Amino acid sequence: MSFGSPNNPYGQPQDPQQPPQQPGYGYPQQGGQQQPYGYPQQAPQGVPPQQGYGYPQAPQAPAGYGYPQQPGYGMPPSYANWGQRFLGTLVDGLIFMIPYILVIIDVSAQTGILSVVGALGVIGLAIWQLIKEGRTGQTVGKKALGIRLVRESDGQPLGVGMAFVRRLAHFLDSLACYLGWLWPAWDAKRQTFADKVCSSIVIRSN
Repeated sequence: MSFGSPNNPYGQPQDPQQPPQQPGYGYPQQGGQQQPYGYPQQAPQGVPPQQGYGYPQAPQAPAGYGYPQQPGYGMPPSYANWGQRFLGTLVDGLIFMIPYILVIIDVSAQTGILSVVGALGVIGLAIWQLIKEGRTGQTVGKKALGIRLVRESDGQPLGVGMAFVRRLAHFLDSLACYLGWLWPAWDAKRQTFADKVCSSIVIRSN
């Protein structure tokens, strides 16, 4: 009596013309049913499905560019309007009036002491405001109005040096009957002539 091939432990005769079936190939068993090879197999109950071979990969969104998203990366910045820019400049001007008042009082008294204090106060305020604007994009007036000065290319503060250059470039805004100061009222990016030269914009910070 023949017990079949030693490679066939179940004792069933094997057709010599057919190649032996290799383990791991063919149709995987699931719940007693065979599924074609490569078909996405169902995960066991209670186990979340995992992405792998045979599963479509979820598309990934491209990285954002430039400005912090407000609300959302890659969205265009919200430009400050002319009224906000004007009021911010007005607040800064009122701050500078304090040392000037000291000078006026001193001239009336003709003592000379308050004139020196007032002059030093103007210089100190100008430097302090310039540093704040260059590093944070905000003077006291801009912060009060919720706006800030940034680079058009990446939305970062200009830096102290470039903020100083922008202030010098404001002479362009005073040419042609101060037209440059009014330009943000209708410009698409709300820029003055100095902003266009320095590639800067003023945006809403809140």
